[in-house]
Amino acid sequence: MADANPQEIPAAAEDDTAADNAARTSKRRRLFVIFGIVVLVAALVYGAWYLLTQRGRVHTDNAYVGADSAQITPLVPGPVAQVRVSNTQTVKAGDILVVLDDSDAKVDVATAEAALAQARQKFGQASATVTSAGGKLEARDADIMQARARYAEAVTEAAKARGDFQRRRALQGTGAVSGEEVASARAAYDASQAMQATAAAGVKTAQANRASAAGDLEAQTALVRGTTIATAPDVAAARARLDAAKLNLARTVIRAPIGGVVTNKMVQVGQRLAAGAPIMTIVPTSAVYVDANFKESQFTRIRIGQPVEVTSDFYGSDVVYHGKVVGLAGGTGAAFALIPAQNATGNWIKVVQRLPVRVALNAKEVRDHPLRVGLSMDAVIDTRGN
Repeated sequence: MADANPQEIPAAAEDDTAADNAARTSKRRRLFVIFGIVVLVAALVYGAWYLLTQRGRVHTDNAYVGADSAQITPLVPGPVAQVRVSNTQTVKAGDILVVLDDSDAKVDVATAEAALAQARQKFGQASATVTSAGGKLEARDADIMQARARYAEAVTEAAKARGDFQRRRALQGTGAVSGEEVASARAAYDASQAMQATAAAGVKTAQANRASAAGDLEAQTALVRGTTIATAPDVAAARARLDAAKLNLARTVIRAPIGGVVTNKMVQVGQRLAAGAPIMTIVPTSAVYVDANFKESQFTRIRIGQPVEVTSDFYGSDVVYHGKVVGLAGGTGAAFALIPAQNATGNWIKVVQRLPVRVALNAKEVRDHPLRVGLSMDAVIDTRGN
């Protein structure tokens, strides 16, 4: 058998290589086309998803949990007898937090009770004095009647004595009466005049005594007129002092005004507290809100009442809180900073400002997944319904 031509072998190999290269190029082209189609479909799907679900939604991760915490302060001074809570402890509204020594408060209550009893006693005395003054006025009326009777009797006696004296004086020249009888009749007449004057003075004295008794009655009546033992001013003032003393006694027991977690406790047994000094803070875990700081450029369509979705790193993205916009702050954080920015300087550079947006959360969701004040949040406002 004859050998093959050596020049024919390389030509056949070159043809196979060219065919392989063409096949690979074709396959690569098909893969690029398929990849392009996949990318295009993904882009279309993403575009459709964005237009349907994300368009009109503004997002920020500059959001934090806040709450209207209750700062606990004693309303009365005193030494601390008991401290019944500790930091991180959960309390309910009305739970006892701190008990102050109530010895002084109990003494004040006893003193106020004694003052109230004394005021009631004085009102009773004033009422009795009115009755007594009324009796004295009636007695003065009787004295006036007696004085007038004596005056009338004195007038009668004076008239009789004057008649006797005039008759004897008329008979003095006839010798029918002696000069001694005339002198005696004149003396009797003078005595009757004096008695009449005394009786007249007695009437005036009795009238003056009655006027004095009437004044005493009016003064005593003025103290109790229109009042009872329950409404008398002195009694009411004493009762108010007793109520204040009882209130201060009740305030020696300091209770939680709201439910929440005890934070920043600064009180120990034996410490003497001044009224108004902060001793701890109670942070509610169910009545919280979110302050989300959005850029000023995002406020084109943000309105109060729009729905908000909020997530927290504390629970992860699986827990989504739902809420709504309830308020917009009156100014940016920079506007109320301790040292506001001086934008009138020559080296001014514009910095996009952020404005806090208050978000109220669903109460049930917060109860199911309690939050803590200060936690960072991601907030998304849906403005499509605007």
